[in-house]
Amino acid sequence: MNKYQLKNGLRVMIESIPTSRSVAFGIWVRTGSRNETPDNNGISHFIEHMLFKGTDRHSAREIADLFDGIGGNVNAFTSKEYTCYYAKVLDQHLPIAVDVLADMFFESKFADDELAKEKNVILEEISMYEDTPDDTVHDLASRASFGDHPLAYSILGTAERLNAMGAADLRRYMAERYRVENTVISLAGNVGEEVLELLEKHFGHFAVRGEDPVLQAPVFRSDALFHKKKTEQNHLCLSFPGCAIDDPKLYAMILLNNTIGGGMSSRLFQEIREKRGLAYSVYSYHTSYSDSGLLTVYAGTAPKQTKDVYDLTMEILQELKDKGLTEAEVARGKEQLKGNLILSLESTSSLMNRIGKNELMLGKYFTLDEMLEKIDAVTMEDVNGMLRKIMAQPCSIALVGGQEKALAGIGREFVVSNTVETVAGE
Repeated sequence: MNKYQLKNGLRVMIESIPTSRSVAFGIWVRTGSRNETPDNNGISHFIEHMLFKGTDRHSAREIADLFDGIGGNVNAFTSKEYTCYYAKVLDQHLPIAVDVLADMFFESKFADDELAKEKNVILEEISMYEDTPDDTVHDLASRASFGDHPLAYSILGTAERLNAMGAADLRRYMAERYRVENTVISLAGNVGEEVLELLEKHFGHFAVRGEDPVLQAPVFRSDALFHKKKTEQNHLCLSFPGCAIDDPKLYAMILLNNTIGGGMSSRLFQEIREKRGLAYSVYSYHTSYSDSGLLTVYAGTAPKQTKDVYDLTMEILQELKDKGLTEAEVARGKEQLKGNLILSLESTSSLMNRIGKNELMLGKYFTLDEMLEKIDAVTMEDVNGMLRKIMAQPCSIALVGGQEKALAGIGREFVVSNTVETVAGE
């Protein structure tokens, strides 16, 4: 992997794979829902959509036709802390991909008719999301953990805020956040240093600069939130304090997550699904942010079984805290992490994502050998320390279901000491 800078200071990360016939190309911008306010929540995601809706040179249809015509694909995504626009094409078509994405990045028109249509598309996306309770509960879990901190904001935003946004709002936000210092270009595949001339041509004029305000880290809250929704199941999330993206103990947390609920051999899956049949879907995941993180357990289960699932989850975590992981679990977890890591790096898209995100969020990149060494270096005490960290205070609870009384029946001693907020919903 090689790191370069264009003459304007724009960072470029290149992972050259001469044996590949494809190239993955991404433009990463360090902005997401965390950088928004209550008044413009959802604007990062709205801009991501609007960059595909036409420029003076290319209509929205022509952008789609161009990539279909070369057998490539183009897309984008918005997270809480960054936005990425990317394409994957045959190596011979990389100049087309760079040209079109640069045109979208700098010259999108934000025409009124396209704004109106895309608002409706996102409103449908919000409706689709709200119709999926096993998605909705994860947003609710963020609110239960971080309260009104921007890390708890929805990436999609709300219908009210979306409808109030105009082209001037989008351009103003881009001028504040889409800056040279906040942007990284990453490429992986059959591409080398010669691509820098192409990038200078299309990105060398990028000159928007500025300084980021100092972000405040969230304080973990042990809140309980309920969203009423007519469902067959209760959808339950329990969240615990996690690790930031640059935490030296991050791999210990990832290994712990794998043991708790990261796969079919995990304790949650084996005890709750395989042994007792209380849930079809039960798992855990860890999310890292620039200055914080969350370990979250999810389960979807029948209302009458919700308390059993909660009790079993807490029993499993308490047993882990009391007795620690077994040597076999630690060894298996390390091999699982290393296997997943190595296999993921066989994809040019995954490589492009890894080098772009790491440079954007950390300002550095770890080689495969360095990452494998970090995994092997995790000790039993590291993992036990993570267990003590997550169990140091009550977890947050988020529940989507038909009856609020299901929430009052779990973790009673916790819920009684914290206000249960009911979130209105169908």
